[in-house]
Amino acid sequence: MRHGHHNHHEQHSPQTEEYVGHHEHQQQLASARDERAGHDKHAGHSPEMFKRRFFICLVLTIPILYFEPMFQEWFRYQAIQFPGSTWIGPILAIIIYFYGGWVFLVGAWRELHSRIGMMTLIALAITVAFVYSLAVSFGLKGMPFYWELATLVDVMLLGHWIEMASVQGASRALEHLADLVPSIAHKFVNGRTEDVSVNELKEDDSILIRPGEQIPIDGEVVEGASSVNEAFLTGESRPVTKQVGDEVVAGAVNGEGALTVKVTRTGEQTTLSQIMRLVEEAQSSRSRYQALADQLAYWLTIIAIAVGTLTFVVWRAVSPDLTFAINRAVTVLVITCPHALGLAIPLVIVNATDLSAKHGILVRSREAFERARNIKAIAFDKTGTLTEGRFGVQRIYTDGIDETEGLVIAAALEALSEHPLAQAIVQEADHRQLQLPKAGDFQAIPGSGVEGRVNSQRYRVGRPEWAKELKVQFPESLQRGLQQAESRGESAIILLDDRQVLAVFGLADQVREQAREAVENLRKMDVEVVMITGDAEAVARTVANDLGIDRYYARVLPQDKASIIRRLKQEKPTAFVGDGINDAPALTESDLGLAIGAGTNVAIESADLVLVKSNPLDATYALKLAKATYNKMIQNLFWATGYNVIGIPLAAGIAAPFGILLSPAVGALFMSISTVVVSINAILLRRVKLG
Repeated sequence: MRHGHHNHHEQHSPQTEEYVGHHEHQQQLASARDERAGHDKHAGHSPEMFKRRFFICLVLTIPILYFEPMFQEWFRYQAIQFPGSTWIGPILAIIIYFYGGWVFLVGAWRELHSRIGMMTLIALAITVAFVYSLAVSFGLKGMPFYWELATLVDVMLLGHWIEMASVQGASRALEHLADLVPSIAHKFVNGRTEDVSVNELKEDDSILIRPGEQIPIDGEVVEGASSVNEAFLTGESRPVTKQVGDEVVAGAVNGEGALTVKVTRTGEQTTLSQIMRLVEEAQSSRSRYQALADQLAYWLTIIAIAVGTLTFVVWRAVSPDLTFAINRAVTVLVITCPHALGLAIPLVIVNATDLSAKHGILVRSREAFERARNIKAIAFDKTGTLTEGRFGVQRIYTDGIDETEGLVIAAALEALSEHPLAQAIVQEADHRQLQLPKAGDFQAIPGSGVEGRVNSQRYRVGRPEWAKELKVQFPESLQRGLQQAESRGESAIILLDDRQVLAVFGLADQVREQAREAVENLRKMDVEVVMITGDAEAVARTVANDLGIDRYYARVLPQDKASIIRRLKQEKPTAFVGDGINDAPALTESDLGLAIGAGTNVAIESADLVLVKSNPLDATYALKLAKATYNKMIQNLFWATGYNVIGIPLAAGIAAPFGILLSPAVGALFMSISTVVVSINAILLRRVKLG
């Protein structure tokens, strides 16, 4: 590669998706949730509704307990007696049954039209208890258990309140994102600013972003400079400097300077909307383990009804006490309720999705995310993924001049050039905080380089062949340096005066700082790292050696990347990380496709996960999170079903000869405890250390 004809890597902007205005988007999200809720046991419910019904029913339960003869005997007190006092329990129980139990009765009715589940069990349990107790109050021989009915409804309402509050709390990532964007923008109209709705903005409109304000829409800086906090997008709290020509995204917070921004994306084209859509899709999509949980819940419901019926029949046969038999059957129905099972997977997924979004990892395919735990090889595209896609100075060889002086002279001349290689030299000088003298008599020589005066002396910077054309001396030490640079696949340019070549600069695509750590972490996780690139063998070998990658493929045509991934898949489960349009087939072919967030729209649409920060290290975080998520799912499934192994026999009364009996209320308490355990275990996923 030579200075005169190098094709520099084009930087692409992130794939973006819909933003329809702050309030509209909130409505859109609510609508999506409502649509999902049509197949949900909690359709139309809210934590506030369960909370309200729980406290009202709890207040109504207190008089029932007070007048309950069993409680009077236990606690050795005499309840106040007055005409009609015996009907306080039945009347309040009727209110509790219909008011507190209505949500379960309606839920059971829905399930009977589709597939029976936990709502059916709860409704069956409270209905049996209610009807039997009411029958006893009207003359049937036996003992009513109004207090068991009341406390059962109370515990069920409390459990569902906790469940919905947990899910809602974990699902607020979308609302938080929507809140990031202001609804008003300062639009330039005839040289003045005018406050308009963000929804009214069109492409190429100019808006003003004042210091400290949030950016309302995606755009390009056309005037001003400032530092911008993009932590919501990248997870990095350190502000990013924005100057003319730089892109800004909706939701970021402007720093100390005022910016004039030209709108580049509206409607369905904004970055924040993409994030919101991806999070929404990930949270609402189903997974294999959710399907397994639903299947287990269905069969557990069938088992509960069968065991409850058998329990009633057996106890009715061996004992004349009808109340006892009904009590056992109700307890079986309650304790077997697959409430925790219904929550086991969704709550883990919601927390995993939220956690991944906070770390700049957007999940597009939940099913693929679950597969990530099995990945044993991960292939990286080189340019723009392992490397930054821009040139940087790798080595400087000098003769008759020291390295700093050579860099200062070269940078002073290249500062007037727009060539990518020239800019790399200038950036290296800036990085070393060198003061550059002003160059005079500057002239660009097409096909060769640039020339001019620095400190009253004429110098030239350009391709190595220029030295031979000018017939100047090329010291042997610098020729060796040139050969070494070219053997590594580096682009080389030279600094020369009228007599000889003074310096050789070896330039190459910069390896990302996080790439080495990513490769090392993957190796510790027993995941093989593979590099795939269209670059020459020398370039590929140099980058691979630098990163410690043993297996790489060079000079790979775009259409051949997918076939390489196909071969790797035959050896072991393989992921692919890429950013370009030519990476889309490979992303689709792999077991897990990860798109670098700075990549193209096509690449991101073909991926299963999107790494927003364009950080290869996030690939390791994604695999760690996938494994942690899987472990939480298995733990929750085990707990949600396993406790029934002990709970069902005890509820049925197998330990009754030993004086161990569980009342329906105690059964409900155990069931609710299992739900709380599952919820807490899912929330603990947030404590997983990814970095």
